[in-house]
Amino acid sequence: MIHTDTIAAAATAMGSAGIGIIRISGPEAFAVLEKVFRPKNEKKVMREQSGYTVHYGMAVDGDQVLDEVLVMFMRGPHSYTAEDTAEIDCHGGRLVMQKILETVLKNGARAAEPGEFTKRAFLNGRIDLSQAEAVMDLIQSKNEMALRSSLAQLKGTVREKIGRLREKILYEMAFVEAALDDPEHISLDGYREELLKKVKDIQKEVEELLKSADSGRMLKEGIKTVILGKPNAGKSSLLNVLLGEERAIVTEIAGTTRDVLEEQLQLGEISLQLLDTAGIRSTEDVVEQIGVDRARKQAEDADLILYVADSSRPLDDSDEEILKLLEGKKALVLLNKSDLEPVITPESMEEKTMHPVLVISAKEGEGIRELEEKIRSLFFHGEVDFNDEVLITNLRQKQALADAAGSLKMVMESIESGMPEDFFTIDLKDAYLSLGFIIGEEIGDDLAKEIFGKFCMGK
Repeated sequence: MIHTDTIAAAATAMGSAGIGIIRISGPEAFAVLEKVFRPKNEKKVMREQSGYTVHYGMAVDGDQVLDEVLVMFMRGPHSYTAEDTAEIDCHGGRLVMQKILETVLKNGARAAEPGEFTKRAFLNGRIDLSQAEAVMDLIQSKNEMALRSSLAQLKGTVREKIGRLREKILYEMAFVEAALDDPEHISLDGYREELLKKVKDIQKEVEELLKSADSGRMLKEGIKTVILGKPNAGKSSLLNVLLGEERAIVTEIAGTTRDVLEEQLQLGEISLQLLDTAGIRSTEDVVEQIGVDRARKQAEDADLILYVADSSRPLDDSDEEILKLLEGKKALVLLNKSDLEPVITPESMEEKTMHPVLVISAKEGEGIRELEEKIRSLFFHGEVDFNDEVLITNLRQKQALADAAGSLKMVMESIESGMPEDFFTIDLKDAYLSLGFIIGEEIGDDLAKEIFGKFCMGK
């Protein structure tokens, strides 16, 4: 244990609720608890009670009874923080929770900083940094697949994968160093070819993890889905029908949508970050032009583009511009207004684009189910087994992997160019340190403060 103080915070939101939890952790957690908790059996000495037990009594401030409560005991190192921990389960009103917390702080605990309980779990070695970040991802999960991915990381899938890669690199570093120190007994003959093969294998595994980062981000944040089209093509109507509510204003006036409207849509196990944009066309209206420029910018960063075309009107230069925006992107072409006499057919549109073409009517709700199924199939084929598949879900981990991949590439270049063996260990060490950055083996105080500062107060 590296902490000498005891911290406390509300572990549930302060508001009207059936229950509220005040969490206390640290070397004096049980001593603090004895001052604020009066068990029904007053002969009980709380610090002598067994771990993982629940006790009934009253929360008190001196002689004043604050609430009827249950208290849970968890002795370190078998607790969330790996320290002695107690939780007071009281009624969930804001005032009663505030009074109990103030009493706990008055009797020897310090107010916890945001994320400090999880930070202590990390610093005390109970979890690594990837698991700590998975805790926050779990709390913020927006869909079932993100939840399952976070749970898998919490079990240590990233730690185990990164740990195995670091062990392989460490072995090669040690072998080279030993051979250079004792060339009479350890030969490096033929080792260059052997090392090159091993580094290529490690590099391949690192690249696979890097490839998973986009899928991991989409699971965590939602698939960034941009709706493009000309004015009055039915973009806002499509947004409304997907959401099941009148979220965007729909009128017959072209150019009604002037800015980007963003909404979150749950689509089975995944979620979409839906962005309705201004209709793309040439315009002299300064405000509308700003909206058109923003639409183009959103299309550049999109994971998926839904191009809505009015099938009752012929294509023009604006449509041609939109089709160019789809190049190199995942996209679906939606021929809207199927309830009207069509001018554009699916066959004629398929000749202009390599993207799937669907016929819909946002007004009548036709083809929407098929659209949803198509979106699922574009991104996730079947069930993803998160017990076996490791997904990288944040930018920090992705950057560390990219740094490791760069260092491994330099090792291979050194081998192929005939550099001395001691050059290998320099870049191997850099790769080793970069991978350690993911699980928190190589992390400074400032970064730890930044990461855990994003957590909620009681976690």
